[in-house]
Amino acid sequence: MAILETWRNLAYGDGLDDKERENLWAGYFTIEKGIYEKILSNPTEVITGTVKELAEKYETEVLIMTGFLDGINESLKGYENPIDTMEEDTEVKIEIDPEKLYYNMVEAKADWLYNLPQWDAILSEEKRKELYKTQKASGTIRKGPKVGRNDPCPCGSGKKYKKCCGKNL
Repeated sequence: MAILETWRNLAYGDGLDDKERENLWAGYFTIEKGIYEKILSNPTEVITGTVKELAEKYETEVLIMTGFLDGINESLKGYENPIDTMEEDTEVKIEIDPEKLYYNMVEAKADWLYNLPQWDAILSEEKRKELYKTQKASGTIRKGPKVGRNDPCPCGSGKKYKKCCGKNL
């Protein structure tokens, strides 16, 4: 079984009661924040190594590093690590795309991450606000104006809506 599956079973599966799962996630978020603080302190650095080496570098367990790599995978520049099949000795690379990473942190509602002070040196306040608004708007569903029975049909036929497309409703 790949280590990602082991991580997901632990983090989301049935092996823990609610209190244990809450403790697991609280610990994970603390470690995750520490790793991001280090990565964002030097955002242009390309970090490479095996999953086990990165776990040692960031002073955490392999399973926690696996969860971290799963979370950051969509925020990398032009590639993704083979997280579904990776094992402890799999070579991985972390080269962040700062805008994608910030956007994804907002999407995950991870305010403890997108409010880190390291962002000040990476993205301007205006750019962060723009990314924040763009992400928040991406989940907004906007409905067009309602067509009344006696309004012209939006299909362009020139007929009233009730005699055209509204007939089958």
